[in-house]
Amino acid sequence: MELVAEILVSALLVIGGFFGLVGSYGLVKLPDPMTRLHAPTKAATLGVGAVLIASLVWFPTQGQGVTWHELLITLFLFLTAPVTGNVIAKANMHMNWRPDEIPEPSPGQTWSTFDDPDQDAGRGH
Repeated sequence: MELVAEILVSALLVIGGFFGLVGSYGLVKLPDPMTRLHAPTKAATLGVGAVLIASLVWFPTQGQGVTWHELLITLFLFLTAPVTGNVIAKANMHMNWRPDEIPEPSPGQTWSTFDDPDQDAGRGH
C-alpha cells in the first residue's frame, strides 16, 4: 500500500510541477494582459492543487495523521482563483475597452458589464 501511495504522490508532484511550469511560462510569454490572465488562473492553480493533494495523500500514509489544512487550502484556491480572474478581466474591460469594441452578444442579450442602468430603469427591471 505504501508503494502505491508513493507512486501516486510522485505522479501528483510531477503533474503539479508541469502545470506550474506551464503557468509560469504562459505568464511570461503570452502577448497581452487578458491572455496572460489565463496562465495563473488555470495552469498554476492546477499545479498548486496537485501539490496540495499530494501532501494530503503523503502524510497519512507515513503515519503522521490526517491534516485537513491542505484540503481546505485546495478548496479555497479552486474557489477563489476563477472568481479573481473574472474580476480582473472585467476591470480590464472597463479600463481598456470601449463598448463598441466588445463582440456582439446573443440576440436579445447585453453584456452586463456594459449595461446602461438608466436604460434598465426604463424597462421596469
